[in-house]
Amino acid sequence: MKILFASHNTHKISELRQLLPARVELVSLADFNYLDEIEETGKDLMENAFIKARTVYSLFKLNTIADDTGLEVEALGGAPGVMSARYAGEGKRSEDNIRKLLKELDGVTNRKARFRTVISLINNGKEYAFEGVINGTITDSPSGKEGFGYDPIFKPDGYNLCFAEMDSATKSSISHRGLAVRQLTSFISKL
Repeated sequence: MKILFASHNTHKISELRQLLPARVELVSLADFNYLDEIEETGKDLMENAFIKARTVYSLFKLNTIADDTGLEVEALGGAPGVMSARYAGEGKRSEDNIRKLLKELDGVTNRKARFRTVISLINNGKEYAFEGVINGTITDSPSGKEGFGYDPIFKPDGYNLCFAEMDSATKSSISHRGLAVRQLTSFISKL
């Protein structure tokens, strides 16, 4: 089964390829030389995931998945949320986003947060959604070299390591994206 992943994010593409079953051939926008950014104008993660999936499905007429992920910090009323990738501005630099978030949490004792991923699937014109959530806390400073995004400052509940300190297999087994992909995989296996 061939599925087009509506993303330019090489980290997400690599992570998803590891999680999907071998019978799924995951192709990306790069395989079609599609370099345009899809404007994420949705008010929440679900809307953004479907905006991307519908745009790409309409262009290439292939079964398509798209995702949107957000870090939601309790003390910040759920921010950065849908703006996670652009929290410090349109540059989408993880280091800037982390710096801004840590500055806003300086002196704040409530460090509870959660990562949420919504994966949208358009399969033969029908739409489906899958969601994964993991709770944790924001650390005082970055640590670790693995992962991407906010991984250096997110420590999942029940673990003594940040995502960026975990090997990819451990992270994928508990992460928000891993949980959503397992739902997607279970659904695909019944097709």
